Amino acid sequence: MNKQNKARFTKLYLEDKLQRYPSFIGREYAVPAPKLKETGANDLTRLVIDFLTLNNCQAERISSQGQYRDNTKQVTDVIGRVRTIGSGTWTKGTSTAGTADISSTIPININGNIVGFSVKWEVKWQKDVQSNFQKEYESTINNSGGKYFIIRTFDEFIEIYDGFIKSF
Repeated sequence: MNKQNKARFTKLYLEDKLQRYPSFIGREYAVPAPKLKETGANDLTRLVIDFLTLNNCQAERISSQGQYRDNTKQVTDVIGRVRTIGSGTWTKGTSTAGTADISSTIPININGNIVGFSVKWEVKWQKDVQSNFQKEYESTINNSGGKYFIIRTFDEFIEIYDGFIKSF
């Protein structure tokens, strides 16, 4: 993350903390610093959600993973040894296959009216690539009037976010 984006995030973070906890006004040094590390997809996802939330947007992480069902049980054999038998299975998730990692609604001012715009963010870390399901999902979002973006770094996210906001 470059210095300008770190400063921007930190400023938003501090303003939010001071608004929510006015007892820190005048003691800004006592506000814990934001976690700005970006060492993997989870960190990047958290940073993007936090940034969007701090900018009065709605954002949430979407998990499309199914649920693990543990069908194992422990039994004692005839000589007293405890054994685990059976196996676990994964049940299919109920979300749309290929769904983006982050779903957000960004308020846009159009002729004095605030309109919520649906924007999906797919986080790809390093050499990750989209699956066919994700490509299909991207197509349905874009064809229905929403926006779908793939991001690999926080700096790239900021560049796309700023370009999106300025396009209105």
